[in-house]
Amino acid sequence: MKHFFRNEKNKPTDTTEILFNAAEKIPHHIAIIMDGNGRWAQKKFLPRIAGHKEGMNTVKKITKRASQIGVKVLTLYAFSTENWKRPDTEVSFLMQLPVDFFDTFVPDLIKENVKVQVIGFTDQLPLHTKKAVEQAIEDTKNNTGMILNFALNYGSRSEMLEATKQIAEQVKAGELAVEDINEVVFEQQLMTTTLGEYQDVDYMIRTSGEERISNFLLWQNAYSEFYFTKVLWPDFDEAALEQAIGVYQTRHRRFGGI
Repeated sequence: MKHFFRNEKNKPTDTTEILFNAAEKIPHHIAIIMDGNGRWAQKKFLPRIAGHKEGMNTVKKITKRASQIGVKVLTLYAFSTENWKRPDTEVSFLMQLPVDFFDTFVPDLIKENVKVQVIGFTDQLPLHTKKAVEQAIEDTKNNTGMILNFALNYGSRSEMLEATKQIAEQVKAGELAVEDINEVVFEQQLMTTTLGEYQDVDYMIRTSGEERISNFLLWQNAYSEFYFTKVLWPDFDEAALEQAIGVYQTRHRRFGGI
């Protein structure tokens, strides 16, 4: 089965041709706000949790395809620091999802050579969720392919506040001079520092038609390209990902230049 991207004339183009001729235009770091699970379920007269369950199946499909295309890091906004405000039953289900997801998908991740990482305030997660995450990280630590980076109990403002506090402590302890604080020093305190050269996001995708960042990787998204689609996350399949990347390949990133 062939897969296609859309070129600048919106005509289908064979994926293999695009990858061969423009491999450098594959975004190294894609970040996705997986929005629309609840609305997907509502449209089908199902409970919201059914949407979240189907959304995890989409994660599996998109992870595999992104890895095959050549993406280096795929960061998925799985649970924000604000999501605790949702009904207790929904939060409990969301906290169980990583357990079920990794229980069934880790063998595939190993087969695909995908490495699991997590950013967020994981110390605040329920014990069973935290254990599942830590086990997945351990099981895939030797993989050398794409990094599947889950943002779990993550909020960008809190991340930057914590980074600021850590730098302040270094200054207070005499380990760092104020005049030596720069972007590199700050980035070293962010949760994404383990991503190394791929710390900055190249392409930020949000599904469901909403057009906002929602406290997601505010620093890392400084120069990323944005793509908003009305497709609800459970319906965002491999072809939708390819179409999004096709749009990315038509853009010219200037980084403040000409």
